[in-house]
Amino acid sequence: MFNIGWSEMVVLLVVALVVLGPERLPGAVMWVTKTMRQVRDYASGATQQLKDELGPEFDDLRQPLSEINKLRGMTPRSVITKHLLDGDDSIFTGNFDRPSLEKPKSAEMPPTSGKPLNHNERPPIDPDAT
Repeated sequence: MFNIGWSEMVVLLVVALVVLGPERLPGAVMWVTKTMRQVRDYASGATQQLKDELGPEFDDLRQPLSEINKLRGMTPRSVITKHLLDGDDSIFTGNFDRPSLEKPKSAEMPPTSGKPLNHNERPPIDPDAT
């Protein structure tokens, strides 16, 4: 529910110790845990009451919410991979070892001589690039 790491927990404990003092800190911790347990029980009770009153319509209510949760986890990369590339993420990972992506040997350009072009000389044309 909360994304709190160990360092944040230590900082919260030190702040609580300074603000509340060592004599009131155990009582405050017990109050917070009891309150959190009650809130969780109320939430689960409300969910169960909705299930009981709505019956099979409760699943119809949850379906759009689950679709929204699926969309929440979508990143631009996952959308492109899923819809445009049919799940093939080799473009992002750089893994081009698949045979379907290899260029046939006949389509390779002849090696260039490496010399610069003269004045008014046209560069070679690559038919695959145009």
